[in-house]
Amino acid sequence: IRQETFDKFGEVQISDNQADLPIYFDIRFSNVCNFKCRTCWHGASSKWFEDAKILGTNLGEKAIIKNITDYEKFIEENGQHILNAQEIYFAGGEPLVTEEHYLLLDFLIKNKVNPTLRYNTNLSLLKFKKYDVLEMWSKFSSVEIMASIDGVGELGEYIRSGLNWKQFEENCLILKNQGHIKLTISPTISILNMNHVVDLIDTCLSKEFVGMNDFYFNILDRPFYYNVQAIPAEKKEQVTTELNQFLSSKADFTVELKMGIESIVNYMNHQQLPEKYWRQYKEKKVELDELRGAFFDDNSN
Repeated sequence: IRQETFDKFGEVQISDNQADLPIYFDIRFSNVCNFKCRTCWHGASSKWFEDAKILGTNLGEKAIIKNITDYEKFIEENGQHILNAQEIYFAGGEPLVTEEHYLLLDFLIKNKVNPTLRYNTNLSLLKFKKYDVLEMWSKFSSVEIMASIDGVGELGEYIRSGLNWKQFEENCLILKNQGHIKLTISPTISILNMNHVVDLIDTCLSKEFVGMNDFYFNILDRPFYYNVQAIPAEKKEQVTTELNQFLSSKADFTVELKMGIESIVNYMNHQQLPEKYWRQYKEKKVELDELRGAFFDDNSN
């Protein structure tokens, strides 16, 4: 993020830790979400609440946790500064099912400002209540969508509980035809999908959701029982061989995409986490499978 920020906002001058009013906002109104992804938790997803209560990992006794409890007060205190933003990043929770997000878009549109809008989203829907997000996005010249998807089809639906893969495909193709919207595929790389990175990349390219430079890999750090560094050494060798063969077979891949895939492999092999985390992964998988009645047999794991 540090490097990306200096590349994007290199003209900003900072001296003695002083700067002008902010030109970039990271806005996460709440944990409101319609998914309960396996690598997520209640603090970032309201949908996780019931499962978290059973597992003893819930935060408090309410599903929804709000960062901003009074939207009108938020606008009163920050609205004029937000109108000066060059870029606004929305995350959550899930911004596309968060009503305050739409209220803020309406605020920007009514004030005729045009910042870049950037999202981390599961891209499960393009309409919410009375809001048509495509119509609202049409008022902005630049919208960047980082679509959180960790696997294709059944695996994708297993990891990100709530996902409808067919609907995700349709939404990707809709965005592809919007000239002012840039779509990026942004998987979270974990033990759950390390063996399936090839399938995800091949599928997204063959279906032409995105181009080769439109992947943004997030490598999961914690919990350690989902961290790819916890994969046993012999399994790491298998995955490394598969990904290296994949790369060698793709002479047309761009340098950027190759570097992204290599970074995943390098991170996995950088160190070996204690064996207890692999055991925990197996235990957590069984526990959550039985709790949700959702199963995915991955022989490679």
